[in-house]
Amino acid sequence: MTYSSDWAVEAHGLVKVFGDNRAVDGVDLSVRTGTVYGVLGPNGAGKTTTIRMLATLLKPDGGEATVFGHDIRREPQIVRQLIGVTGQYASVDETLSATENLVLFSRLNGLSRADARRKSTELLEEFGLTEAAKRPLKKFSGGMRRRLDLAASLISQPPLIFLDEPTTGLDPRTRAQMWDTIRRLVATGSTVLLTTQYLDEADQLADRIAVVDRGIVVAEGTAGELKASVGSASLLLRLADPAALERARHAVLDVLGVEAVLTPEAGRITAPMSDPDSITDLLIRLRADGIAVEELAVQQPTLDEVFLALTGHTAGDDEAAEPADPATASGTTPGATNGTITPELETTR
Repeated sequence: MTYSSDWAVEAHGLVKVFGDNRAVDGVDLSVRTGTVYGVLGPNGAGKTTTIRMLATLLKPDGGEATVFGHDIRREPQIVRQLIGVTGQYASVDETLSATENLVLFSRLNGLSRADARRKSTELLEEFGLTEAAKRPLKKFSGGMRRRLDLAASLISQPPLIFLDEPTTGLDPRTRAQMWDTIRRLVATGSTVLLTTQYLDEADQLADRIAVVDRGIVVAEGTAGELKASVGSASLLLRLADPAALERARHAVLDVLGVEAVLTPEAGRITAPMSDPDSITDLLIRLRADGIAVEELAVQQPTLDEVFLALTGHTAGDDEAAEPADPATASGTTPGATNGTITPELETTR
């Protein structure tokens, strides 16, 4: 099947309404083929609803979108053959082994028995699951299930892969392994659109990032462009007494005129800044307030500071969940088995 070589996804003014809630309120996205595109935002920002519309699992209430030039409304069956979807929760059968799950998905995707077993063996090796191939999934760790989920979505080797918060709940080591897997997918020709609420994940993986808040794209660009939009540098202060963080935040607001990001467990505060001379004024103010500073550094702004500057809250703030659509609560669409929409999408994001 042929598809456009320039744009994997083009979406204009996508809207989805649940009752009185506009979960997605005019989202525009342009995802270039062969890249990783990150959709960054907190819970309830509209990320999963957007993915479900692009994957033809949910009908938009407004706007239009294409996948490799194919309209998601008029050509859903073609779109489904071009995509793979990995949601936030596994759709695999926990009573079956990893091999049995992959063979089942392969057969549903039209492979013969022999090809299904060959493909399953290849994917288990690719995702480091060969030694656990015969083990029932109920004995798998969370990270192993996530890797099997991703493997299932790649059975038909789709040119476009949707990853909905692929590393949520994983330990740091397994997250790093998933990042490496995503990089390999792009290196071998796939395009990846991933949603995440982890700023470091977007920073590490995405060629371009759309910052989404309350159903709206509030900014879009490379990580460097987004960071530059809030200032040329970032001030980091580590306090001797973490209990003084809130007072330090007020001092930063008064002297620098910007909101700071607090990291209580590390006794740290960071804030964007454009005038290095203002550091002296801030230190004088902190001394006058009796706030002792253990460490001071000037660095590139963080994506967390970008998000705070754009939305007034950090990306980790928990917003109201996106309502589920009863018609698609199962995460599947009738007639979708010829495509690669296999894992179940979470319906409460």
